[in-house]
Amino acid sequence: MSTVSFLNIGMHGYINPTLAVVAELARRGHTVTYHTSPAFAAQIETVGAKVYLYSGGDLPLPDPPIPLAMLEELARTALGLLPGVLSDLRAIRPDLIVHGAACPWGAVAARELGVPAAATFTTFAFNGQVPSPTRLSRDLVAAAAARPRIGWSYVCARWALHRGYDTGGLPLIDLMNAREPLNLVFTSSAFQPGADAFDPSYRFVGASVGSRLTDPGFNAARLEDPVLYASLGTVFDGGPALLRTFATALAPLGGTVVVSTGSTEPADLGPLPANVLARRSVPQLQVLARAALFVTHGGMNSVNEAMRTGVPTLVVPQGADQPMVARRVVELGAGLELRTDDATAETVQALARSLLDEPRFREAAAAQGAAQKQAGGARRAADELERYLDDVLGGIATDRAQGR
Repeated sequence: MSTVSFLNIGMHGYINPTLAVVAELARRGHTVTYHTSPAFAAQIETVGAKVYLYSGGDLPLPDPPIPLAMLEELARTALGLLPGVLSDLRAIRPDLIVHGAACPWGAVAARELGVPAAATFTTFAFNGQVPSPTRLSRDLVAAAAARPRIGWSYVCARWALHRGYDTGGLPLIDLMNAREPLNLVFTSSAFQPGADAFDPSYRFVGASVGSRLTDPGFNAARLEDPVLYASLGTVFDGGPALLRTFATALAPLGGTVVVSTGSTEPADLGPLPANVLARRSVPQLQVLARAALFVTHGGMNSVNEAMRTGVPTLVVPQGADQPMVARRVVELGAGLELRTDDATAETVQALARSLLDEPRFREAAAAQGAAQKQAGGARRAADELERYLDDVLGGIATDRAQGR
């Protein structure tokens, strides 16, 4: 059996899809380690990995949350974490490093140590047809001109990375798109725009679900049909006014309306209709299994999970890649999009009613669900990693035998 080391950004959107893959590899007898932030340690240990904590605690979110600030934060974080990460990995001696495509220190560590690496894409894969949000673009240059401090900080950190470490193959600018000879994309080829334009190193393995901590205090069986679910994720929660709009708009249409409020206290929404259940967090997979409709920010994990269960979505993008995900949902007929500025109670209710009453949305969502399941999920991802390991370890063994 092999030793596989995972490295990732300490955010739900990047970590959650890898948990079931870690669990599957551990079940098959591999030793798995995972470098993460303290907030995710218990969750990752539960699925069978040995946790190594990043120095400095939980990684901060960029401020402001724009692509330029994300690039600057990633470059500075890589410089700060690499000494400790490399020390850990030299002791672990992994056969394979699996890093998030947006985790440049994972890519650099693999090159420094000469260890084969694979990348995970928890949003779309990017190329010339599907541009990365952090590619060199007119918008990025304009942001650097408007915020010269952030732009200069990025240039300095990126240059320091180049001088101090082996950054061969790491994008000069697009640090959220660090590709490898094997790239696992956690969505289906049906949902990925322009899937045919990607080379064979990209494997569209579908939504990787399961292996999350459960909430024994939440009983999904007690929810009354139709269950309508609203959540804007863990990074952008929209604030109490928007969440209250969802709750009051959906209440007349549902048996139970579940609102996950994220960082907003449920009490801040004020008095709500009797059939609204507002909680900071809920077990999303359990709720989606009962849901007839999902109002979502359009994070890729949330949309993948909704489609996997055939649930139509009303996507209200808040930032990052979410507008791109929303457009794809609409293109495929699996839901509708609504701008935050247009999210009045009347508009939300009208769009929700359309999604509930018109069968075409549920049919399209079900078709996407079938494609996600056919892609294979966590087991397929583990299969791909094992095949890759066999290939690279076989090559290394041959080189050693021939004295190379």
